[in-house]
This record gives sequence, C-alpha cells and structure tokens, in this order.
Amino acid sequence: MKKIKFMDTSMRDGFQSVFGARTLTDDFLPAVEAAVEAGIHHLEAGGGARFQSLFLYCGESAFSMMDRFRTAAGPAAHLQTLARGINVVALSAQPRDMIDLHSRMFKRHGMTHIRNFDALNDVRNLVYSGQCIKNAGLHHQVAITMMELPPGLTGAHDPEFYLKTLKEILDSGVPYDSICFKDATGTANPQKVYDTIRAARKLLGDQEDIWMHTHETAGIGVVQYKAAIEAGCDGVCLARSPLSGGTCQPDMISMWHALKGTGYFLDIDVHKILEANRIQEECLKDYFFPPEAQKISSEVILSPMPGGALTANTMMMRDTGTLHLYPSVIAAMADCIARGGFGTSVTPVSQFYFQQAYANVTQGPWKKITDGYGKMVLGYFGRTPLPPDPDIVKIAGQQLKIPVFKGDPLDVLEPGIPKAKKILEAQGLPVTEENIFIIGALTTPGGNKGLDFLKGDRPIHCRKIPPKEDLSPRQTKTSPGPVSKSLDPKPVDPTPDVTPDVTSVDGTPETWSTSHFKVTVDGSAYEVIVEDETGKVSDISPFSDGQMEAPAAPPVIEVKAQLPGNVYEILFVQGDQVKEGETLVILEAMKMETPVIAPANGTIDSIAVIKGQTVQSGQVLLTLI
Repeated sequence: MKKIKFMDTSMRDGFQSVFGARTLTDDFLPAVEAAVEAGIHHLEAGGGARFQSLFLYCGESAFSMMDRFRTAAGPAAHLQTLARGINVVALSAQPRDMIDLHSRMFKRHGMTHIRNFDALNDVRNLVYSGQCIKNAGLHHQVAITMMELPPGLTGAHDPEFYLKTLKEILDSGVPYDSICFKDATGTANPQKVYDTIRAARKLLGDQEDIWMHTHETAGIGVVQYKAAIEAGCDGVCLARSPLSGGTCQPDMISMWHALKGTGYFLDIDVHKILEANRIQEECLKDYFFPPEAQKISSEVILSPMPGGALTANTMMMRDTGTLHLYPSVIAAMADCIARGGFGTSVTPVSQFYFQQAYANVTQGPWKKITDGYGKMVLGYFGRTPLPPDPDIVKIAGQQLKIPVFKGDPLDVLEPGIPKAKKILEAQGLPVTEENIFIIGALTTPGGNKGLDFLKGDRPIHCRKIPPKEDLSPRQTKTSPGPVSKSLDPKPVDPTPDVTPDVTSVDGTPETWSTSHFKVTVDGSAYEVIVEDETGKVSDISPFSDGQMEAPAAPPVIEVKAQLPGNVYEILFVQGDQVKEGETLVILEAMKMETPVIAPANGTIDSIAVIKGQTVQSGQVLLTLI
C-alpha cells in the first residue's frame, strides 16, 4: 500500500476559488488550529492572489497574515505558498532584485515551501525565481501548467508538450525539490493526466516527488487524481468543507473514499477531519458563497477558466452590474486562447484571456486590445507555446505602440528596490524590506496600490451575508452622490426658472422715477424699466447700448465610461485645463485599468463621480467646456 501525500489548500486556494481571496484573518485562524489538531501538517498558507487581495480588499498586510498563520499552525507545520515565476505574487513581472526579495520575505514570515509556475511554460521564467527560492532555504516545487485546449485546437497541451517542458526544466539546471503538474482549470482529460505523469515518472525515476494539482470545476477532479496516482504521482492537493468541490480542490474525505480498495490510501482520521470541517464551516458561516463556486461548470471544458479566477471574475462582475454578460465572456475566451498562442489559462494569463474576452464582448471584437493580452502576444512575458495569430500581434502593436519583443523579459526590467525606496522616502514612510516589496508588488499603470495601503487607504470589501434588513449581497462602502453641484438633482418646477441676473445699467443706484435694469435670461440681455413707486415693469426691450450681447454659453462635452468598472483614479479637479489625449480618469474592471481620455482641449466643468464608485457603460464621468 502506498501512502499518498496531500496538502490542505482550503485556506489559500479555497479562499481564492470561493471568495476571490477576500477572507479576513481573524475569521479563519480557529480553522487553522483545528486542521493541525486533526493531523493535517501541510497547508497552503498564502501567495498567489491571497497576497494582493489582503491589501486591496481585506485592509490587512499579507505579511501579518502569514505570521499569524504560522503561530496558529505551530512550528512544525509545512506552510506552502504559490508564486508565478517572474511575477512572484505581484500584479506584474518583477525585476531580479524584487524576485529575490520575495523569497527572503516569505521565508522570514514563516513559509517553508513555494510552488513556482509559469503560465506560458517558458522555463526561462522559472530559472532565476527557482534559484532565489532555494537560496532562501525554502522547498522549491517547480510546476508545469496544464489545461485542455478548446475543441479543434492542437499543437500544445498534450503529453508530448508537457514532457518537452519537463526536459527543458531538467536541462536548465534550475534547482528544485519536487515537481508539480498544475491544472488550475480542472479540464485536463484524465487519460492525458495519466499519460503525462507516467512519462514523467519514467523520465525522473522513483526517487523524485511528483505532485498533481487540480480543481473540481468541471466535475472530473477526483478522476484526474486517481489517474495521476495510478501513473505514479506521490501527492495531491485537497480541500475541506465548505471550501471543497465546485471551483475548489477535490474534497479530502471524498478522495479518501475513492482510494478504498486500491493500492493507495490517505493517512487521515476521518472523524477528526469532520470535526475540523465543522469548525471551518462555523468560521465562514457569515460569508457569501457565490452559487457558481459550488457547482460543476462543464462549459469550462470548452473555454478553460481556472476555479480561482472564475469566482474572482464573477465577484467583480457583480460589483459592476455585468454578471449577465458572463456566459458571453466565457464563450469569447476560446477565441482569445486560440489566437493568443496557447498560454495556460492560469494567473496571470487566465486574466489576460478573460480581460480580452470582456473587452471583446463589451466594446466589440478586437476593438480594444487590453494591456496584458497585448503584451503577452507581443512577447513581453516570455514565449507562448505556439506563435500567436499574426493579425492579433499586428493590432496589439498598433494599439499599444510597442514592437514585438523576443528577448528575456528579465533583461528589460529595471531594478525595483531603489525605485521603491525613493517612493517610501518621499512619502515619509518606513523603509523596511516588507514595505519595499509591497510598493514593488502592487504597482499598477495608474498608480500604486501598495502606497495607498501604507498611507492608510485600507478598504474592506469582503462579501458577507447581509443583515436581514439589508438586501445587498455584499458589504461595501456606499458610493456618495456626484460631487459636482451642477449635476446635483434639483426639484422639478412646472414653471421655468428665469431668475434674472440683475444689475443697474451704469452700475450705480438709480434716482429717477423709473429704474433701468439689464436682465440676462438664458444668455440673452434685456433692458427692463421698473416704476420706482409701484415696482411695476413698464417696458422690456432687447438691451442695446452699443455693446454686443452676452456670448452664448460654450458647448459642454460629456466624457462617458466606455465599459463598466470602478473609478480607480481621477487625475484632475474641476476647473483644470486639459489637452486632447490626456488621461482624465482611470477605470478598473476585471483587474484591468482602462484610461478615459480627453476627447478635446478644454476645461473640466464638472466631475460626476468619485474614487471607488462603480459606473456603467455610457455613464457620464465628467464634462468639459
């Protein structure tokens, strides 16, 4: 009988796959203690989206969370995190000094293992990051990413492709302690899983540890694991109620049951696991569980969407009122994969696919090339498994105004630590290694969310079950109304408001028996004669004293949102002069920042939104005159 190793992913991938990684540390620490008490000593504790989400949505530091996780788990537990090659846990590719800092910081804050993958399976992106993980004294689990291609596509993501990638890893000399085959979508055909791991076992021999990671999204996760185990896999990733099944990993007890009568077993005490599950369920009883996180979504077999990204995206679509578009967007993903070079649908490439599909649905096919997808097909994140569609490459180059890149992405990234230090010093913030990494990891094209956090902008946007009197399915700040007085709603009066702008004609008090006034109504000037004694208007005539009439009001240009999203930044204030082509507002949707550009030169007359507000396509953001 062979004992199968396992890692409990409930409190990292489970949080990501159900709540979009938005889970507060105070709420789940008792579940960590209960898991260890039940005999679970290998837990996924952070990394991936659980790094940035803590800063962006939970109002807390990921480093503080890892420290508290270690305390709750005790000194002996294996605590593993997830890293994305040269992206590590950041929102974009990181330079060498920040990649090294990542490993050292995670070691400092109690982690023991890092699973390291590249969504393009470009081994160049794993070599330096893997060396840094080993240098920090951590267990390096190097990963090969898997998925099923949409129907009719061939040329990659078959056993031959995965074996070729494994050989490239071995030839590269990158140091590692174990190998993982990672299917973030849960779509890889079980026979393909078997053939791949069987070939890997033959190549590696019996001494190497091989792991398999999948999701139950498409309903075949347990079958994939059985195929992997029968082919020679040593360890699998499992989760526990209420963070198992659906978009999460296969359930621990279900896997234990599925191995009965075979030559394999999980070494668990089922009754202790059930008690730990009860505590974990109690910890999370107030959280909103999206229905799509708890069901089989067989459509992902045709358009592979990772479980961890599926609910994160549907959460954001709920926030922007576009959840009804999800079926269209998920269907459009297949074309983005087919024309994008077959990168694996796992972060960040899965988000590139989804963002581009979202743009194709909301703005028209290929009318807008999103930044991430465009840079991917142009080569700025590494080599895609197959060359992207030349037409899409051409459109991306034209829209992003950058050429095709064929070099090593790390070679064009400037050191990040000096830049982060300057930002911290300029803001009067402590220059610690943690703060340096936060600044570097959370930089975006439109700003720096790490800096926002360190300066005290710590919003909490965790979806919990609302009180009975609140019909909203989430806990969020209520967006105030427009800040521009000119756009404030006014009570409707059945008679027109013609309150005059009244001045004496010569600007001096009148002493005649009648008073003459200049009255301007809707831009037109009139001379009005009023009897002093009675106040009766005796005459109204067009004003003429040799002067020109008041000029007509300048035309107002409404600047509208072209897609739904949240207002991330407003770069000007009322009264500012702007030039055509300048970015006025940055909208954020699906982790994608979209600039709103000035259509003409002008002055900002009014601003109708505030930072953090959710807006819909076609909504007026500001006006120019």
